[in-house]
Amino acid sequence: MDGHTPRTPEAERSRRWFMNKALLAGGVAAVATMTGCSAGSSDPSSSASASGAPGGMPSGAPSGAPSGGPGGMGPGASEVKYDDFTGVTTDGKAADGLYSVHATDVSTDAVVKAAQAFLDGLSQKERKATLFDVQADEWLAWSNVDGYQREGVRMGDITEKQRDLGYALLGAALSADGLTQTRNIMKLNAFLGEYSGGGKETLTEGAYFFTIMGTPSTTKPWGFQYEGHHVAINYFVLGDQVVMTPTFMGSEPTSATYKGEKIVTFRTETTAGLTMLRSLTDAQRKKVVSSETKAGDNMKAGAGQDNLKLAHQGLAGSELTDAQRDKLLDLVRVYVGYMDDGHAEVKMTEVAKHLDDTYFYWIGATKDTSPFYYRVHSPVVLIEYDAQSPIAYGTKSGGGMGGPGGKPTQQHIHTIIRTPNGGDYGVDLLKLHLAHDHAGH
Repeated sequence: MDGHTPRTPEAERSRRWFMNKALLAGGVAAVATMTGCSAGSSDPSSSASASGAPGGMPSGAPSGAPSGGPGGMGPGASEVKYDDFTGVTTDGKAADGLYSVHATDVSTDAVVKAAQAFLDGLSQKERKATLFDVQADEWLAWSNVDGYQREGVRMGDITEKQRDLGYALLGAALSADGLTQTRNIMKLNAFLGEYSGGGKETLTEGAYFFTIMGTPSTTKPWGFQYEGHHVAINYFVLGDQVVMTPTFMGSEPTSATYKGEKIVTFRTETTAGLTMLRSLTDAQRKKVVSSETKAGDNMKAGAGQDNLKLAHQGLAGSELTDAQRDKLLDLVRVYVGYMDDGHAEVKMTEVAKHLDDTYFYWIGATKDTSPFYYRVHSPVVLIEYDAQSPIAYGTKSGGGMGGPGGKPTQQHIHTIIRTPNGGDYGVDLLKLHLAHDHAGH
């Protein structure tokens, strides 16, 4: 074992307690925890049902908030266990033969060294809290809720030198754009805390956590998780292969001035989606756009939805022109490009092989400032972009604006990228590795 095992029953109850409390709470601080966890939860024993709160209400909804919108409980109530993981599929069965253990010729030395340096900089107590087994349930227990009880070491609780080592790890794992995006989301989280006057412990730059799964190595499987409000990065490493999904990124607001710095997020994601849509003919649009009005929350594959069944919708890449196919690849590259450049190109090669079976789907209007939802879905990649209704930003008093029942806006955006058919968290690669390793003995 490379650290401690999955969390104890006591910790499980603590997380469930938080979700119940968030559902029943009212006021700005509670509203600020709401994240619109993804739709599709069918667990009848979820905390939402157990607490008597409206079924499907995202965590942190104020008392009396409108019910019936999309959403789901997410982790703490119904997250999938590692041993029960299947991954996102179209029908509940993961397709075979999509992934393989192979050399990419893209070094992982830098991220291994950065992870080891980060661990070496921690105290013994901090290291113990941070280390988990490579097959720990903790992989799947992430959430984008701000007040969610997390494991690992908290950035705000360690020294500046230790934080710098943590940022160096992120810098080695992510591209320059990915690191900037992550840091900007953290800053806007702190802005929201100052704006709303709530969540003093969680709506800060310090409320983000590292966990390390396994032991950093250039040959043995390992990985890390970095998560907090509106950020969840899962980074699995096997030799010179990398899987950086699920990666959730979001923000409320998406633009603001914080400590004199003008911060704007998700412009590239917004523009790339619009560019793809606007390249379509009228006939193609009719297949892509299901509705010109959207709900406050349309995301399907968010926290707690690791075994989601999601059918392909929209227009297939096989029905696109070469120019349109290039724009679809450009759109995917925005999200794949959060990870370091070399491994991003490896992933894009994989995506391109399945371009004929890559579907583009849209809900909402199509103006530059319109709130909309889009999805890119293939056997090897799933991307969602969702402009949601504000929760704690947008009124002079700092109050929420209705959650899933409110009017969506580009000032509250959630995005996620996943690797369907068992690829998330590197699970399929690890299974292949272990099968080969055992077969060799």
